[in-house]
Amino acid sequence: MIADTTRDFLRGLGIAALAGLILALSGAFADGDMSLGHRVAYWVPLMVLGGLWGHVCGQIVERFVNLDDRPWLTVVVLTALMFGPILVMVWLATGLFFEGRIYPLSAMIYLVAPVLSITGAMSAINVFINKARTVQTHEAAPGQAPARFLDRLPSRLRGARLIAVQSEDHYLRLHTDRGSDLILMRLADALAELEGLEGAQTHRSWWVARDAVRDVARGDGRATLTLDGGLSVPVSRRHARALRAAGWY
Repeated sequence: MIADTTRDFLRGLGIAALAGLILALSGAFADGDMSLGHRVAYWVPLMVLGGLWGHVCGQIVERFVNLDDRPWLTVVVLTALMFGPILVMVWLATGLFFEGRIYPLSAMIYLVAPVLSITGAMSAINVFINKARTVQTHEAAPGQAPARFLDRLPSRLRGARLIAVQSEDHYLRLHTDRGSDLILMRLADALAELEGLEGAQTHRSWWVARDAVRDVARGDGRATLTLDGGLSVPVSRRHARALRAAGWY
């Protein structure tokens, strides 16, 4: 199974390429005499390069802004971070592609509005597509192998019942009925290996086993799960609707 981070990366590039094709077909910001092939050759590579830079910026922004609770702030910060380098990229590419030379710096002012509008739109599309997904894992059917993730339990926790997985920087804290321990892994990669255990991602930093939930407290539009052993786990707005629909609370 492809890790969610890889899937998000490929999907982002696909969206960028599709947007480039749409811009080419619509003739956006282009001379009416330019051929369709010429427009495609300009827009699609330029949008894909922008998508690559957007992926890098997204990895940075998610460390400082909580997408779960502040999607629009994420869009604003991501757009601001992407804008300068993309403006320079478009300025260079446009001059070289259409004139075979680099435009003067004064020409950059004419590119500010289109670059800002497209960068903002692409940021919003990618943020809200990623925001919409809530990963839920399912109990293995009879006769199927158990979740691969259980093989990652440290030796002292082997055979323990997994209650929750919590992201801590580049590590995961594994909460079990025999205590907790850390392993080096990202939550995005762990979610694929947790298939075979019934549970769900409740927050950008948490996966919870469904049978470990003992109580739910709600307030201020949010929910907090109390698990076996008294562990409290947040449910972000990003995942709340999917968990309610699945009957978690």
